[in-house]
Amino acid sequence: MFSPKGEGLSQATNHRKRSRTEPHVGKLAPNTPTGTATGYHRNSGHYNAAVQIHSSAPARVDLGGGTLDIWPLYLFHPGAQTVNVAIRLRAQCTVTPRSDGAVTLVSEDTGLTVTAGAWDQLDTSGENRLLVHIARFFEVAGARIATRAASPMGAGIAGSSALTVAVCAALARWQGISYTEEQFLTLAMNLEARVLGIPTGVQDYRPAMYGGISAVELGPLEVKYAPLEVDADELQRRMVLVYTGDSRSSGVNNWDITRRHIDGDVSLRAKFDHLRDIAAAIREALTRRDWPELAKQINREWQVRQTLGPGVSTPAIEALIAKATAAGAIAGKVCGAGGGGCVFFMVDPLRRTEVRDALTSAGAKLLGCQVDDDGVLVEERTA
Repeated sequence: MFSPKGEGLSQATNHRKRSRTEPHVGKLAPNTPTGTATGYHRNSGHYNAAVQIHSSAPARVDLGGGTLDIWPLYLFHPGAQTVNVAIRLRAQCTVTPRSDGAVTLVSEDTGLTVTAGAWDQLDTSGENRLLVHIARFFEVAGARIATRAASPMGAGIAGSSALTVAVCAALARWQGISYTEEQFLTLAMNLEARVLGIPTGVQDYRPAMYGGISAVELGPLEVKYAPLEVDADELQRRMVLVYTGDSRSSGVNNWDITRRHIDGDVSLRAKFDHLRDIAAAIREALTRRDWPELAKQINREWQVRQTLGPGVSTPAIEALIAKATAAGAIAGKVCGAGGGGCVFFMVDPLRRTEVRDALTSAGAKLLGCQVDDDGVLVEERTA
């Protein structure tokens, strides 16, 4: 069964750090049947009207293999995988009981609030559409659902996927539902795709769910999360992450690339073969702790990715990469599909401060990029 680390009031004092390869422990819905691999179990009504549910899940930096994770693209490139680092920029959700059957959805980031008398009165074409679709799926009644995210909107670091995972985990606990891990991951992906109106990739939900440094192996039988044994402290010393200030839409770039690929663009398919091979090299260098080779492969990834379409890079991105390189960065690439959002850099630890200063002087916003080992967390509090 899907089991994010749940820290209730009595559990919080006994918290221990999870190793990067240890699965999360706990129950999504306490005191519910464990279920089977073929279905989910649901209690009647929400979990407990006297209990507030709080959940959170991390964003991620993708090091290699991005866009290959969109079905069915990875099926055409055997051995496809992505390599990801979950980072401590967490999306959060708090579910608080209401005394009536109404539903209130609050996005603290945008200031948008939507209230309806019942879940089936929530407008899927209006504001807060992601929260609306999730609340309607879970048939929420008598609750206020508030969300906030540490990552900027349109940053390319899977902030919306982390938010989807956090909200789904909170509402599953609230409603007393237990899912298998694959059911939960599929649900999160499909609800976000429903909002976007186009296919979404599979990689983003796994760092949000499991945390840590990992590969996501993409095959015809299954999509497999594979934790990697890497010294997180050593990697963090070499990471710098900035937000360009320009929001981007991965849906636009990725959907155009997906259509071209399926339509038989031979040149594009060859580029995806290169991205697949580079992702494998990134994984190997990362697990060997070969930092110069890792930087070399990340630069290769960025060089190939820029050729996928004219909107992947921008003058602002190029200017930031040039500034960082002059200050001592040894690798740089856009996060996600490109066109704006965040840029990730690898640096010599001794020159990290110089690179950070050069980027902030160029107008970029520094973001934290500490490795997040926890994945999705769900906590019960007294309302």
